[in-house]
Amino acid sequence: MDYSPYPRNDILCIDMRSFYASVEAMKLGLDPMKDLLAVVGDPNRSGSIVLAASPALKKKYGISNVSRFFELPDDPNLYIVQAHMADYLKVSAEITKLIYQYVPKEAIHPYSVDEVWVTVNGLQKLFGNRREVARRIKNDIYECFGITCSIGIGDNKFLAKVVMDLHAKQQGIAECTYEEVQQKIWPFPIEAMWGIGSRMKKNLNRMGIVTIEQLARFDLRYLKKRFGIMGEQLYWHSWGIDLSPVLGNFIKTEQKGFGHGISLLRDYSKAEAKVCILDLCEEVCRRARTANMAGKTIQLGIGYSKATGGGFSRSQSISLPTNITMDMYHVCLDLFLRFYDGVSSIRRVYVTLTNLYVKQDTQLSLFEDRAKKNDIGYAMDAIRSKYGSTSLLRAISYTDAGITIERSHKIGGHYA
Repeated sequence: MDYSPYPRNDILCIDMRSFYASVEAMKLGLDPMKDLLAVVGDPNRSGSIVLAASPALKKKYGISNVSRFFELPDDPNLYIVQAHMADYLKVSAEITKLIYQYVPKEAIHPYSVDEVWVTVNGLQKLFGNRREVARRIKNDIYECFGITCSIGIGDNKFLAKVVMDLHAKQQGIAECTYEEVQQKIWPFPIEAMWGIGSRMKKNLNRMGIVTIEQLARFDLRYLKKRFGIMGEQLYWHSWGIDLSPVLGNFIKTEQKGFGHGISLLRDYSKAEAKVCILDLCEEVCRRARTANMAGKTIQLGIGYSKATGGGFSRSQSISLPTNITMDMYHVCLDLFLRFYDGVSSIRRVYVTLTNLYVKQDTQLSLFEDRAKKNDIGYAMDAIRSKYGSTSLLRAISYTDAGITIERSHKIGGHYA
């Protein structure tokens, strides 16, 4: 492969080791790398997921981020703490501010709360080569926050990410150039490559592709025919080529729709599910109004309990775009009554509003006072914005089936 036509940049991919667990360990005065600690979404539920485990807990007992609370060992040295999402977001923001000492905002691309890409082009005279910059940032994060991080260094964002996943988590800092792809990336199985999930792995395995090298040497034309643009992207990634931008505003994206869903803490009946659907529609329409958007396609998804399994997902389009809660709710309710089997307990509900239009472009109806309905919605939003999300609720939200009050205490589905 001739790499001369492709851009070379100095990219770092920084991943905080067991971030949630490390933050909680520092709050308790523990060593994040040596002490046993598990961060649980809700310790009052035996089936609650383990959001993070300290490296020592992972190594000693094999606990991972897909384990459940009841699977934790009965060890007197184990610390079990509830997740505090607001703390993790605050520390993440402070780490980003620290990185501002090295590069401008346009050079930072957050990937998640505990992972970030940083473009460090042109810093040689100030801080040294890119490995020295990585070492300085790693040391600064440890000294300021007590958190250990892994850093991958590459000629583009993909190489920085994949070498971080494959090597830096063991070595601390790892580097991969275009010329080192065959040595450092190719020997690994395809599922180790960023962007390949379990379904894609099975599809590639059926084609006889097991390692990244086999993917790189496969016929590109067949990959494009079989998987479309995704197949072409995987092929070029296997050669270490990635043309995604390394500078600029990475946050702003076009809004495709608004959705909201929940995994319920217990089985819900038919009547209780209706309450949950209304609460979700309220939140979705509030977000749409805030963005000054309205949608014509409404989708409802229902998941049944494990005892019966299954569920359904159905959508319906309406003639006029809307962001009015009761408009959306009546469509969702119609879908629910038509497709619900009538007997199964319900554990998951989600609603979405898509096929969006700018609100000013929507047409008024001659047969109902939609302007008044819109005004009511915006007035409720203004009150909630000023006095809090639970300052004005529908009466059913205060029943046992309501979800709004409980979710107001959470960030990303976990307690703040």
